[in-house]
Amino acid sequence: AGAKMTFSAQKCGICFQPPSIILIYKDNSQDKTHKRIMPIRNFSMFSDCSRAAEELKNNPRHKAYLEGVSLRQLQKLYSLLRGHLKGQSLAESLQKFQQEETIDPEEDMNKLDDKELAKRKSIMDELFEKNRKKKDDPDFVYNVEVEFPQDEQLESCGWDIESGEEI
Repeated sequence: AGAKMTFSAQKCGICFQPPSIILIYKDNSQDKTHKRIMPIRNFSMFSDCSRAAEELKNNPRHKAYLEGVSLRQLQKLYSLLRGHLKGQSLAESLQKFQQEETIDPEEDMNKLDDKELAKRKSIMDELFEKNRKKKDDPDFVYNVEVEFPQDEQLESCGWDIESGEEI
């Protein structure tokens, strides 16, 4: 009786009319593919996409199905819905989301509040996972060694120079 049903998410998307999140998933115990429609209620153009995504992901009715779907993807779907409710086209909503999700290398993250910093960190984590080479990837190479060119004169830094004073 304590057998855990395992599902693996295949695709996840959004339907604007009626507002709902659609999940195509595979039931690993039966090797069958199913479609799950999760209606979105009480969501407006003023709603917080992050909170809505967390609530859906932690909802006891949907939790097992959404295990393989990242919180970031759910946030993106909610932001597309919010853009739609504001009258934006899908292209405009996608562009706006892309702008919000891009890390500016010049930005001083020391000046961000905790919520914004957590958002940037989760963007970086997801980017890292997407680009990371895993052992079962076809182009995975173990123990890569790289020679860096030593043609140009190496610069020394001020803190590199040894001084006689103790710190």
